[in-house]
Amino acid sequence: MRVRAVLISLVAAGSMLGTAAPALADAVGEVVVFSTEAQPLDVYRDPAGCQRLPTVAHVLTNRTDKPVKVYGNPFRLGPSLTVQPGHGTHVPGGAGSFSA
Repeated sequence: MRVRAVLISLVAAGSMLGTAAPALADAVGEVVVFSTEAQPLDVYRDPAGCQRLPTVAHVLTNRTDKPVKVYGNPFRLGPSLTVQPGHGTHVPGGAGSFSA
């Protein structure tokens, strides 16, 4: 009986802690992508989820408050490169993507 009471108390405490945890929020800020000198910058404000990079994308700058992952394909498959807030990276040409 005592073991059951302890188990119920642990489950109740765990459920209370689970509700106190903050929800994951979308990135706030913008991701800026430079493609060529002949094109305007692509700006993604408060990006969420997977975003496909322009075909001729060259440089990605993370001006959000969260890390951004860059992928070499549009499906977010395979290895990725993490770009911390306030940093940038060269991105693969073709059909890359990023997620915030």
